[in-house]
Amino acid sequence: MKKLNRNQIKYLVSVAMLIDHIAWAFVPMESVLGQVMHFIGRLTGPTMACFLVEGYLHTRNVKKYAQRLGIFALISWVPFVLFEFQSLPIVFLEGGGGVRILPFFGVIYTLFLSLLAVWLWDKGKCPKWCKVLGTIGLCVLSIFGDWPIFDILYALVLFRFREQPKKKWIWFSIITVCSFVFGGLNIWGIYQLGIFMVPLLMQFGYNGQSGSRKPIHKWFFYIFYPLHLLVLGVLQML
Repeated sequence: MKKLNRNQIKYLVSVAMLIDHIAWAFVPMESVLGQVMHFIGRLTGPTMACFLVEGYLHTRNVKKYAQRLGIFALISWVPFVLFEFQSLPIVFLEGGGGVRILPFFGVIYTLFLSLLAVWLWDKGKCPKWCKVLGTIGLCVLSIFGDWPIFDILYALVLFRFREQPKKKWIWFSIITVCSFVFGGLNIWGIYQLGIFMVPLLMQFGYNGQSGSRKPIHKWFFYIFYPLHLLVLGVLQML
C-alpha cells in the first residue's frame, strides 16, 4: 500500500541529501560507510526531478515557478561554492592579480534548467530540431550545477511518459545506465546504483497526494538546501 505523500517524500530525500553531503565533507568515499551514505544520497536529485514535473503540471504560473527556482539558485551560489571548494565564489587575488570567479551552483540551478527544458518541449512553438538544440544548450549550462545533464533528461522523460509508468521507468533506467558509462563507474562508484531506489520509492511508496498545504512544506527545501550547505561549508573550513 502506498503510504507516503509528496511532503513526506520531500523530507525523506532532504535527509538523504544531508547524509550524502556529510559523507562528501567528512567520510572517505573509499570506505563502507562512505559508500552507504552516498548510496542513500542518490535518492535526492532524481526524486526532485520527479516533483519538478509535478510542480510544472500543477502550478498556476510557470513563470513564477521559474523565478522562484532562479532566485534560490542564486541564493545557493555562495553556500554551494563554500561547501564544494571552501571558498567564496568571488575572490580578489592578492597583488592585483585580478578576480577569481567560481561559477558553480547547486541542484536548484539544475532544476531551474530542467523546468525550462520541460516548458520548452511542452509549450515551445518551434520545430523539433529547435527544441533539441535548446535542450542541448540547457544541458551544457547544467555543467555548472549539481546533478548536471542527467537531471534535465530525467525531468524530460518523466514528463513525456507521465501517463505510461512502464516506459517512464525504462527510459529512466536507460538514462541512469548511460550516466554510469559516461561517469566511468568503478568499484568506488558503486554507490551510484542507489539511483535505482527512485523508481521503487515513486512507484510503490508515493500515493500521489500532496499532503498538508501549509507554507512550511512549500518552502522547506528552498530554505534547507542553502542553509545546510552553508553550515557544512563552514564546518569544513573550521
